[in-house]
Amino acid sequence: MHTALPFLSLFFLLLITTSTASPLPAAAHRKSSPKTKTKAHDQHQHPQPQPQPQPPKYFHEAGGSLELGHYDARYFQGVVPYEAHGPALRHLIRSWLATARGLGVETETWLAHGTLLGWWWNGRVMPWDYDLDVQMPTATLAYLGRHFNRTLHDYRFPHDGYVNKTYLLDVNPHHTDIERGNGHNIIDARWIDVSNGLFIDITGLAERDPAGSPGVWSCKNAHKYRTAELYPVRHTEFEGVPASVPYAFDKILTDEYGSKSLVNTEHHWAPELKEWVKDPDLPPQDEETKLNKQEHDGEAVVVVVEKTVMKGASKREP
Repeated sequence: MHTALPFLSLFFLLLITTSTASPLPAAAHRKSSPKTKTKAHDQHQHPQPQPQPQPPKYFHEAGGSLELGHYDARYFQGVVPYEAHGPALRHLIRSWLATARGLGVETETWLAHGTLLGWWWNGRVMPWDYDLDVQMPTATLAYLGRHFNRTLHDYRFPHDGYVNKTYLLDVNPHHTDIERGNGHNIIDARWIDVSNGLFIDITGLAERDPAGSPGVWSCKNAHKYRTAELYPVRHTEFEGVPASVPYAFDKILTDEYGSKSLVNTEHHWAPELKEWVKDPDLPPQDEETKLNKQEHDGEAVVVVVEKTVMKGASKREP
């Protein structure tokens, strides 16, 4: 009996040693990587911001060229010939100014860009212009969008008898966007001739950073103006109808166009007519000589046009 005890003790000792030395399951040996765990935790708690989808382009033009880019694709019927293009643009701006007056916003929309330059020269649309431009505060634009968006307006013009026209006021649903975004919706509204697709670009101005740049108004295409440059608007005429222009129109035009803005327009100023006259078509060799001369001197001819501008206070305070 005493001889069996050491044997049993040895047996139990071997059994315990074997059990203790048995390998653990593989999963027990794996330890979670603190780095991996922390990264997964951070991604869950602080997800990476996803890029916001850009809104689709609202207005679509008839083509990508300079000429076709000034027709609305929905109403494009073909390129308007040169002889008819000027009258069509004159009808466009006259009807817009008359509509603005009828809607009570005539002092809240003013001529801009090339249209303002045409007013400065002789109060008319420049004959090489493809389109027209006006501006207004975004508050006025929002008012038109709420009450008159997608409205049609009929007009009758005395021109070789009478011309009947219908125009569409179309406000871009993305006009409330503050930022430029992808640039597809920098035009906030258009006044469109539904017979041919020609249009007036309407852009809204706002103080987009009142805290950082108080008193600076801009559109989504980065044209910037001080309040005192815009207001009070000046009351004048354009194409024979009442119109408004920014108060500091001369500074605005100089800042935007400079002294070389009228080079290679294929028109010349006729002082006796106070009008731009189209240059005659030149043979190819003469055209090349003309372009070479412009490359050498390149200076615009500046003609002082006498203009009486009636000052008037705007209803909006500066």
